[in-house]
Amino acid sequence: MNVFFVSLGCDKNLVDSEKMLGLLREAGYTFTDDEYEAEVIIVNTCCFIGDAKEESIQTLIDMGKHKEDGRCLVLIAAGCLAQRYREEIRTELPEVDGILGTASYDAIADVVRSALEEGKSERFLDVNRPVCVRENRLVTTGGHYAFLKIAEGCDKRCSYCVIPKVRGCYRSVPLEELEREARFLADAGVRELILVAQETTLYGMDLYGEKKLPELLKRLAAIDGIRWIRLQYCYPEEITEELIETIRTEKKVCHYLDMPVQHINDRILKRMGRKTGKKELMAQIERLRRAVPDMVLRTTLLTGFPGETEEEFEELCGFVKEARFERLGVFAYSREEDTPAAMMPDQIPEEIKQERRNILMELQQEVSLERSREKIGQVLEAFVEGNVADENVCVARTYMDAPNVDGYFFLHTERELMTGQFVRARVTGAMDYDLIGELEDEFTE
Repeated sequence: MNVFFVSLGCDKNLVDSEKMLGLLREAGYTFTDDEYEAEVIIVNTCCFIGDAKEESIQTLIDMGKHKEDGRCLVLIAAGCLAQRYREEIRTELPEVDGILGTASYDAIADVVRSALEEGKSERFLDVNRPVCVRENRLVTTGGHYAFLKIAEGCDKRCSYCVIPKVRGCYRSVPLEELEREARFLADAGVRELILVAQETTLYGMDLYGEKKLPELLKRLAAIDGIRWIRLQYCYPEEITEELIETIRTEKKVCHYLDMPVQHINDRILKRMGRKTGKKELMAQIERLRRAVPDMVLRTTLLTGFPGETEEEFEELCGFVKEARFERLGVFAYSREEDTPAAMMPDQIPEEIKQERRNILMELQQEVSLERSREKIGQVLEAFVEGNVADENVCVARTYMDAPNVDGYFFLHTERELMTGQFVRARVTGAMDYDLIGELEDEFTE
């Protein structure tokens, strides 16, 4: 029976999708990339912000049409939207035959079978249950890089965020289980591991009583076949000297750190429920760059948080120009029901939130171009992603660029390069977010 699978939202959700695909494969299902040919359609949904909710709902509606004009027999809604709005899905989306909560993805094959046999099926388990680990996942990222989710849930309770409600409290995956999964991925050809969680730097506190991310990095670095290890979602207040030293000394760990700070004004940070203020944030940035001079820092910011004044926004603009983050993304604040921020006075009109977002992105565009130009003349190791059809151009990434969110390194070469290959290339040109280069005679592999 053919399954068409849609994975929406973040890379952490993608890991769940890949594990569900692995379970379905074990249960004997086959897969199709043609939604009109699918007998089972599964949508792993997202509800982090308003746009994500709208996309998830519209996708379910669109996929439901295939029950009339295609071969689809059952439609399954999984993931965050399904967890948060199960009652609404039951009543407002009757085309959905199965609903699967965030902590229940290991039951996907049972839910599909029950929906096919009985017409309707649901599975919701305690969102705080221990993380279900499945090694035999079906990697969908091309096979040469993969996300490794090291923990589930969050205890931070930021005032704007719904994640603790739909994903539960913070639960680390045991070290040994992550090692096993990483070895499975390496044996399957994965060269780059990208460590993700709602918060990676707290890894291990719940299981071992201390932060174990440095130890995990060292264990993963010992696995043959893995060439790069990349860290995402590191809260600034949880970054320790031991972690910085591990990044500095472990050769496989990229000098790249994703550290979402959201804002720089102390009053706004306090209203957001963030644990660091401006002084601590600036000190952490300086400490990271002093310890690892070629460190690339990525961050995310929120504009238009309730009560944000023009002066506070100007302070945020100054921070973008002063901190000069190598990589930076900006989101307009999304008012999410059942969060403390949604009840705050002084909600800001959508057009002002978006205008402020656009201003920050324009400022960062200038910073990014300057940062890119600083790389001209340098020789960098690059991870080959593919080739441009009918052109002597290879698409690659450097250690400075995470897939899907950062830029590319476009290499002019007549050599045939394979996806997943590592090469050395000299930077010859720079764009706002991308680099241009030429292959060095010295070939790495």
